[in-house]
Amino acid sequence: QVQLMESGGGLVQPGGSLRLSCAASGFTLDYYAIGWFRQTPENEREAVSCISDSANGTYYTDSVKGRFTISRDNAENTVYLQMNSLKPEDTAVYYCAKGPTCFDEYDYWGQGTQVTVSS
Repeated sequence: QVQLMESGGGLVQPGGSLRLSCAASGFTLDYYAIGWFRQTPENEREAVSCISDSANGTYYTDSVKGRFTISRDNAENTVYLQMNSLKPEDTAVYYCAKGPTCFDEYDYWGQGTQVTVSS
């Protein structure tokens, strides 16, 4: 059974950091890209970052470049999103999802983890 489980969300002050984890099970993580997305009640789901199966390719939306870093540990079946210099506008539910590549349709999604940036 394919599962993706996000963790690491929480409440942080502006300028703070969080590291999100996406734990994968039920499939071989090595062969898939993993993307991070976020959504607020007011906005459509937004692609935040993606890492290719080999980790040779990493992609970021412009608003997080230089602040967020995506990485993967295939041996641990986990993908991480290190988020630094957090801003209130980063507040959202963050989801991870798997796909054949970063540019194909994602077929499995996690349940999400809430990130709130507020003083």
